[in-house]
Amino acid sequence: MRRLAARGLMAVALLAALCLAAFLFWRHYWFFRDPQRTPPAEIGLVSPADGTVVYVKDVAPGADVVSIKQGLSATVKDITREDSSQRKIVIGIFMSPFDVHYNRAPLSGKVAFVRRHPAIGSNVSMTAMHWRSMLGIEPRYSGSTHIVQNERAVTRIEAEYRGGELPLYVVQIGALTVNGIDSYFAPGTNVERGATFGMIRVGSQVDLVVPWREGFEVRVKPGDRVTAGESILLR
Repeated sequence: MRRLAARGLMAVALLAALCLAAFLFWRHYWFFRDPQRTPPAEIGLVSPADGTVVYVKDVAPGADVVSIKQGLSATVKDITREDSSQRKIVIGIFMSPFDVHYNRAPLSGKVAFVRRHPAIGSNVSMTAMHWRSMLGIEPRYSGSTHIVQNERAVTRIEAEYRGGELPLYVVQIGALTVNGIDSYFAPGTNVERGATFGMIRVGSQVDLVVPWREGFEVRVKPGDRVTAGESILLR
């Protein structure tokens, strides 16, 4: 009887050790992987993040991007923390803890600014979006108050596209357990399409906000899996 109990304890200890080792491997190695990516030869705005598309919206000036829950909606201003008087395309990408968390530039251009905005109140969990994305339940943004509440870094890139100016925003939104939002390019420096420009440490969402241009073709829809620097979101 004692021998069986000892074997049971050893099995539990071994399982706990394996779980701890797996967690440490993920947290200190796997999470920080930054695989090489090659932007496609086809023109178009590439994804700034790995993950699942949670919304794709064509937003008129002053209109809501999404309705999060009764009495709470998100506008472009809520997401970028800036007023917007132009029609915009807004694409939200949810990054699970197992996705690559380095972010890449959708187009080549000059970084106009990187603005950091603290949480309104405190950061909240992205659990609702995580589970809805895992289970494929639409709308994936339902109940996700982090879209308007959590801390974020807003990077504006002055890009050119099809011979015209195209100023775009990449919004890195932290999760409840966020441990830093990094930006590697200072204002005034140039960044190449598909280049790694920053990362979010643990749990996050990245939004791409682009002024509408005649002839734009949106290439993704909610539920699509996208790869940073390679998947074309818009062309």
